Amino acid sequence: MQKQIQTYLNHLAIDEESSENTIAAYRNDLGQLYTYLSNYTDHSGKPVTTWDDVNLAIIQDYVLSLRDRKYASSTVARKVAAVKSFFEYMIKHGDIKKDPTALLASPKVKKHLPHTISYEDVERLLEAPLTQDSPQSKRDSALLETLYATGMRVTELVNLDVTDLDMEKGHITCGASNRRRRVAPLNDRAIEAMMLYMEEGRPGLVVKPDEMALFLNHRGQRLTRQGLWLIIKRYVKEVNIEEPVTPHTLRHSFAAHLLNRGAGLREV
Repeated sequence: MQKQIQTYLNHLAIDEESSENTIAAYRNDLGQLYTYLSNYTDHSGKPVTTWDDVNLAIIQDYVLSLRDRKYASSTVARKVAAVKSFFEYMIKHGDIKKDPTALLASPKVKKHLPHTISYEDVERLLEAPLTQDSPQSKRDSALLETLYATGMRVTELVNLDVTDLDMEKGHITCGASNRRRRVAPLNDRAIEAMMLYMEEGRPGLVVKPDEMALFLNHRGQRLTRQGLWLIIKRYVKEVNIEEPVTPHTLRHSFAAHLLNRGAGLREV
């Protein structure tokens, strides 16, 4: 049974060109299902030894077990979606005769409006690194301006390479894979901050001359998602923004502020 899981994960990586984070989530979700099935026996004491042994009742019991463990409804929905995709893949490739999730209803998820902060708070946050003069502060200014100007996802931002940046055209190419890459225009502030970082900030952080990562940490390595979150958290504290702010907050604020300026939903 684990063989089919690994085959599916390989499919996500190679055929779908899914991101490492997506594959890791599927690996965790399907591994959790496998562990549950390994310890499962029906009313007659029969164990589950193949994927063909799995039926709708077993999957429903599994979903109930997730709820019993107090997972958030959004987490349960994600895990169910992963399981349904996995079984659909096995049906398509002839690994199983019947899809036990075909009639499984997807859990309802409570929808919450995305958290945003005001123009004024964004402005204070963007100006925070300018009070210092160091390679790190120039990096922080460039990444905050880029994050807000483009609405880029956190993973996209930290995965940027130097070659993704086109200063002459004023844009940056981002995306998890070649098929899903897009060009994001930079505004004047982001371009100015990026130029300063590339000329005076990044040279003070780079350790290996052939390092391709655009945003570097103090060790000269690619900045991580966690590193970006800590940077934002530090500046939020410095400028006394009382509301919780994460990289996703800036992303949602970017979209909200665009809409408030009259941009269409398609543009956003």
